[in-house]
Amino acid sequence: MLGPDDIRRLCRLARLDISATEIADASAKLSSIVAMVDQLQAVDTAGVVPMAHPLDRPQRLRADVVTDVDRHELYQRNAAQVERDLYLVPKVIE
Repeated sequence: MLGPDDIRRLCRLARLDISATEIADASAKLSSIVAMVDQLQAVDTAGVVPMAHPLDRPQRLRADVVTDVDRHELYQRNAAQVERDLYLVPKVIE
C-alpha cells in the first residue's frame, strides 16, 4: 500500500498540488491500481502469442494520402513566440 510520503513524492514529481485531506483518498485509489497491476502480472502468459486483434483477420489499410489542409501559419499566429516556423516555449525541465 502506498503511504502518505509516497503520495507526496509522486505529487511532487508530477508537479501536482494535493491537499492533506486528499492524500488518504489518493493513496487508496493508487494502491488499488497497483494491486490490480500486481494481479495482472501474476498471470502465467508463457506460450501466449501476442496478437493485434482477437480474430484472425487481415488488417484493413487505408490509402496513405494527405487529407488535412496545411494551417500552420494560422495556428502560429496564435502562438506566444515563433521562430523559423517553430514554437518557442519556456524551459520546464530543470
